[in-house]
Amino acid sequence: MTSNPADLTGTGQLAHPAGNMAHTFEMRFTSTPRGARLARRLAAHRLDGWGVPYGTGAHDAIVLIVAELTANAVLHGHVPGRDFHLRLRLTADARATTARVEVTDTRGERIPPRPEAVAAGQAPGVNETGRGLLLVAALATRWDWHPRLGGPGKTVWAEYVVHPGATAGR
Repeated sequence: MTSNPADLTGTGQLAHPAGNMAHTFEMRFTSTPRGARLARRLAAHRLDGWGVPYGTGAHDAIVLIVAELTANAVLHGHVPGRDFHLRLRLTADARATTARVEVTDTRGERIPPRPEAVAAGQAPGVNETGRGLLLVAALATRWDWHPRLGGPGKTVWAEYVVHPGATAGR
């Protein structure tokens, strides 16, 4: 899904620091397909800079989660004149590296199904209109959503956990 012109063959393992580490990237984007693409590209770049290299399975999975959640914010959470917000946080300790993706939009009346409904195939519309949440459910260690704090809308979040020694390559 993502590519780095400098290295299209990257496989290997994620570097896990000896101590605790945390990185955060957050930004507002226009609620348009172009905004969703930019969010995905910036997330991919940040992950690479934080030690989750382009071309690894972990990088591709996290970027795909970002792509699906931002696309859903544009498609299902669009309110004219309002942006969506992306927050990407990477934390690591001796046990694991965890990426948490949060996408917040301002449309409160269109809410996603709960993870249990998606897993059971009972989510209305998921099979007919798209498979974004099915992909998120398949890739993420856990995901869910909650009402937006301080206003209308919602935040859909997903976490992807990579354990030390896990091969990050394809």
